[in-house]
Amino acid sequence: MSYLEYTVKSVPTGFRKILHLNWPLALLLVSVCGIGFLMLYSVAGGSFSPWAEPQMKRFALGLAIMMAVAMVPIWFWRNLSGVAYGVSLILLVLVALIGEARKGSQRWLDLGFMDLQPSELMKITLVMFLAAYYDWLPAKKVSRPFWVLLPVLIIFLPTALVLEQPDLGTSILLLTAGAGLMFLAGVHWAYFAVVIAAGVGLVTAVFQSRGTSWQLLNNYQYRRIDTFLDPAAEPLGAGYHITQSKIALGSGGWTGRGFMQGTQSRLNFLPEKHTDFIFTTLAEEFGFVGAISLLGIYALIILFCVVTAIRNKDRFSSLLTLGIALNFFLYFAVNMSMVMGMAPVVGVPLPLVSYGGSAMLVLLLAFGLVQSAHVHRPR
Repeated sequence: MSYLEYTVKSVPTGFRKILHLNWPLALLLVSVCGIGFLMLYSVAGGSFSPWAEPQMKRFALGLAIMMAVAMVPIWFWRNLSGVAYGVSLILLVLVALIGEARKGSQRWLDLGFMDLQPSELMKITLVMFLAAYYDWLPAKKVSRPFWVLLPVLIIFLPTALVLEQPDLGTSILLLTAGAGLMFLAGVHWAYFAVVIAAGVGLVTAVFQSRGTSWQLLNNYQYRRIDTFLDPAAEPLGAGYHITQSKIALGSGGWTGRGFMQGTQSRLNFLPEKHTDFIFTTLAEEFGFVGAISLLGIYALIILFCVVTAIRNKDRFSSLLTLGIALNFFLYFAVNMSMVMGMAPVVGVPLPLVSYGGSAMLVLLLAFGLVQSAHVHRPR
């Protein structure tokens, strides 16, 4: 036995778990959150209030949650996945009944000390439940119609509730993440071909239904599509957000205007500068170099998750880790596409950078599950 092996074996179990944490992944997450604090400080005009300070407190709580979750054996979370999904579903129903409405959307539950957005929690519990389902299901049954229908229902129930809030962005993320996990679990490609064909038909129906008695989307959602297709048509109206976002992105150049020197955010031309459009603030102040650096950190987080999943011999742990990585990827891919005009504006925040308590806490909890799968993997 080498000295290192003797040292590790002699450490108490709790401390040994801490040594087995995926520390590079943890440091990358802390780095992204640090960038978020910096940008929230900047968009507030060089002040920790009203955004940076609350976000830092939530990060401290989220980091404690991530560490606590990581110390619990992964089999416990597998056994709890059905309950977690059920509770999230009940919370979504409560949102529909007694939820707090803001700007025409009813998405939050007022808990007194904080506002909880259950749809954020559902993004993770849905992945947990599907991973547990495919861990339980024998491989030979994965592509049989009945066993494909069950996860489809598991995905569509919360998606329908979120779509009613209305929250098109989150509902798309739930659908995509759920379908992605089904594919990773080994469901036959033919099912996805049928879904893609149906999706094309649905998009056609969405456009055909506009202005009719059976209109499929709300008017504001159609305006978002119009703005995406031609933002210059209403530069001071519906196209204002994306027009100002593109100006901020372009004015940053290669190295940016400098920290707290972005005119679009400091002069309040940029809307929602602390939430959905915070990436444009970063690109304006730090330029292409700053934007690509953040994207590189995001890519490394995904890479570490994928490597962890591949090395893990436990099916639930692998699927859970890949599902969380996919969710995280969809988060920043949709947000960046949105603010660059490559996708309609659907209200998806930039993960761990945008201001928002529910999103940060849930994401750190999710990475706590990834750490639990890594720490307790079969060796």
